[in-house]
Amino acid sequence: MSSKQPGNSTHFLNPFDSDAVEYWTDAFQRSVLFWDILRERGNEYIEHEQSGKPPVLVFDFQIILDARKFVRPANYALAAIVPPPDCVPTDQNKRPFVVIDPRAGHGPGIGGFKMDSEIGIALKAGHPCYFVMFFPHPVKGQTIECVTIAERQFLLEVNERHPNSPGKPFVIGNCQGGWALMILASLAPDYVGPILLAGSPLSYWAGVAGKNPMRYMGGLSGGTWTASLAGDMGNGKFDGAHLVNNFEKLDPGNTHWSKLYGLYANVDTEKERFLEFERWWGGHFLLNKQEMEWISQNLFVGNRLSAGEITIDGDVVDFRHIRSPIVVFASWGDNITPPQQALNWIPDLYDNADQIRDNEQTIVYFLHEQIGHLGIFVSAGVANREHSEFVSALDLIDVLPPGLYEAIITDTTPDMPGLSIGDDRHVIRFEPREVSDILALGDGREGEKAFEVVRHVAEMNQAMYDRFVSPVVQMFSNEMTATCLRNLNQSRLERTLFSDSNPFLKALKPVAELIRTQRKPVAPDNRWLKVEQQNSASLREAWDKYRDTRDAGYEKLFRAVYESPLLAQLVGFKPEPEKKTRLQHGMAKKIRERQLEHEHWFDQGTLEHGFLRLLIFVASGNGVVDERPFNGIKRLMKELGPDKTISLQQLKDDIRKQTFLVRRDEQRALTGLVKLLPTEAERMGAYTMTRDLLKLSGPISAEKEGRLQRVADILGFNAAGTSPPQAESVTEKLPARKRKITPV
Repeated sequence: MSSKQPGNSTHFLNPFDSDAVEYWTDAFQRSVLFWDILRERGNEYIEHEQSGKPPVLVFDFQIILDARKFVRPANYALAAIVPPPDCVPTDQNKRPFVVIDPRAGHGPGIGGFKMDSEIGIALKAGHPCYFVMFFPHPVKGQTIECVTIAERQFLLEVNERHPNSPGKPFVIGNCQGGWALMILASLAPDYVGPILLAGSPLSYWAGVAGKNPMRYMGGLSGGTWTASLAGDMGNGKFDGAHLVNNFEKLDPGNTHWSKLYGLYANVDTEKERFLEFERWWGGHFLLNKQEMEWISQNLFVGNRLSAGEITIDGDVVDFRHIRSPIVVFASWGDNITPPQQALNWIPDLYDNADQIRDNEQTIVYFLHEQIGHLGIFVSAGVANREHSEFVSALDLIDVLPPGLYEAIITDTTPDMPGLSIGDDRHVIRFEPREVSDILALGDGREGEKAFEVVRHVAEMNQAMYDRFVSPVVQMFSNEMTATCLRNLNQSRLERTLFSDSNPFLKALKPVAELIRTQRKPVAPDNRWLKVEQQNSASLREAWDKYRDTRDAGYEKLFRAVYESPLLAQLVGFKPEPEKKTRLQHGMAKKIRERQLEHEHWFDQGTLEHGFLRLLIFVASGNGVVDERPFNGIKRLMKELGPDKTISLQQLKDDIRKQTFLVRRDEQRALTGLVKLLPTEAERMGAYTMTRDLLKLSGPISAEKEGRLQRVADILGFNAAGTSPPQAESVTEKLPARKRKITPV
């Protein structure tokens, strides 16, 4: 009886039936092809190594500045991306994009790894793009300060190359590139426009109990001395492969099974994708020992970045100095940078959103539901949806009124209003949030107190290592021993062993080529294949159970040790005054100065100022900012011509000023509209236009209608015995409206 007849069970497998023959033929072929692909991976690894490990970008590029030649050299360079021939021509007058990739063990290129990527999306929109790359070996004596100075020079160069840009460069910091960008934006706020932090850790102690085991590793290893030991054994250089290995350990089921089984199971279709990713994942770069010590002591264990405890060449790094909008892109599926680590720097600095507005800072965050850490940078779906929306809404983000917002991206529907002047696929809106909303994403911050003890223990262990151990290790280390240790690292060894440099694999290539000519894939409904897939799922489940048990053990051990009052006393730990109190010292004085500076603007300004103030007052009811009204403003600017005299920066400054006045004294700001809009035609034009713009995002709410009525009362519509003007389409009768009022 045929094995495929009804009634046959997969629990009984006949090793001699047709299903078995088909399956084992396919399994043998897949096995040979699988190992041959690993051989090709090894060959590409060696070739990439010998070619100097260039960035894994799919785009051509030209190096503009090489920081290795600077007075304070660093192994960084600024590259200009060359658009592909079939891409939209680059408009040099558009806002430039700058992508800073992470230097966290791997080489550069993840921001332009595919055509559908951060760089690719910007190129499709016609923006000039630049890429901050780095080389495999650090310059002797290079420090984080050298890197920061180099990146500052890069941004100055980009600004000078685009003097007619409507705004400062849009800068993207991926993962570890994010904290580097925040430092840069704090020290050189005039060099950057909106900044996007993609999967970037900034609050290293944050997390949720029962999750995020990586944050416990520093404490369980006794602090930062292990990074110094690795640097000493590397003859003054830290091997980035150690960081890659730590990432691999987070998900052993994927590392030791799913990734490889996925290639084996889909060996006919997965080859290119697998090799493409492995070329980046296996390109390990080096850091100077001093650089890795700075990172581990100030960030990973010290958590000093958001506390304002870091100085670069004497300048304090304070995130509150950043004047450009900050966009944080995090994901619930990210096990390397969970949302709490990406966002908890905000409650480190501010008690509430009013303080953010008082400091005239704009912070936007977006939370993806499920994408993993690497998916934030390499997923085509994320690039074509989230990154595309951020690019299309860039000008809106740049002029958002100060405050804290959550970005919400919605797929459009045919009946959605306002789509004729915007993107027809997605709509992005910005909903106001409070600092308490950030804290609600986690389970409180009590668990972070133990990390203060970790920092004290780490400082003691580091001091003892530097004094007693480091000199001995350095005595026995040299470039030969360091190279030997690097070559024996498992991440390198598994690639060099499975390559043409291994003479035992010489027969693999011709056999694989023969099999490809005679390939016979098994049918998807083959019972033996079903059993294989079930066994694979069981193995993955077993690995996941091991991981969960291991991580739970790590957390229990960490808390047992570092939450002990006895240990805190032994290391002399005493709770310090709240960091936030220290950081906010002096902020009240700055706010008072700003209030005095803006005081005379309540009753002074132009027609544009009056229109903006009216619009901001009405729209600030629920605080939601939708891209469709802003697209309407841009359409009006284009049709009526004020964009010839009013720059995006002027618009940004005017919106901030009018927002400040409305928040400072709402009634006084509204009364001032009588002087800013002196004639009835100007008042009715501003009122009507405000209604038009609000209707682009849907029916006007009762709350906004109440605000409109309040404006009408103050401007005298009812007192004059006339009704407020009826709304009309923003895109119709533009010449008539031009005679009434020239908006922004």
